[in-house]
Amino acid sequence: MKILVCITHVPDTTSKIAFTDGNTKFDQTGVQYIIGPYDDYALARAVELKEQSGGSITVLNVGEAETEPTLRKALAIGADDAIRVNAFPKDSFFVANQIANAAKEGGYDLILMGRESIDFNSGVVHSMVGELLGMPSLSPVMTLDIEGSKAKMTREIEGGKEYLEADLPLVLGCQEPIAEWKIPNMRGIMTARTKPLNVVEPADDTVRTQLSTYEMPPAKGAVKMIDADNVSELVDLLKNEAKVL
Repeated sequence: MKILVCITHVPDTTSKIAFTDGNTKFDQTGVQYIIGPYDDYALARAVELKEQSGGSITVLNVGEAETEPTLRKALAIGADDAIRVNAFPKDSFFVANQIANAAKEGGYDLILMGRESIDFNSGVVHSMVGELLGMPSLSPVMTLDIEGSKAKMTREIEGGKEYLEADLPLVLGCQEPIAEWKIPNMRGIMTARTKPLNVVEPADDTVRTQLSTYEMPPAKGAVKMIDADNVSELVDLLKNEAKVL
């Protein structure tokens, strides 16, 4: 089975966020970058499937040269080779189109990625890739098992779970608890240095959206504690101060 895992190169979740140039650019000063956490789940499940049934794992990132350490980490975790599409990820469709273009000749049985990135959180790339490649796409997938040419999956829905089956090939957006994150060991880190990392130039594409400005969320207000039995004060505060009643 050939698996393609698409990973994002995103700021560490503990990073302090700031903007420059009139709130039009993300300030990368001092920011550490990691594999997107949901993509980490996708990669971990791909490694498990390879251990169970054999095959190969290719990881792909749409990004410039600074994303290569992130790809090397994915190789250390268990991927066999890597593709970097040499382009700054401008918007969701641009990224999806680059992934589809790089994947169309690969003959992949599964294309896995996180349900969303944690920087822009649009959660639409997997469906766009599926549409561009003419493959079914599903998200978010919480469990995934492969039996022959069929995938068996679980998704969380309102008030319960949904069990699904679909024939390969598929594009899936993954989330916990599909697998446990894997930490690269020393052997993996050493072998990752010699695994192929291929750089391909991007397909021509028109950018369809343009970011105007970033804005920080409003600061949290002070917490007001009231007695648990004082319902009248709670109602008064909700009505006259918070104005939500």
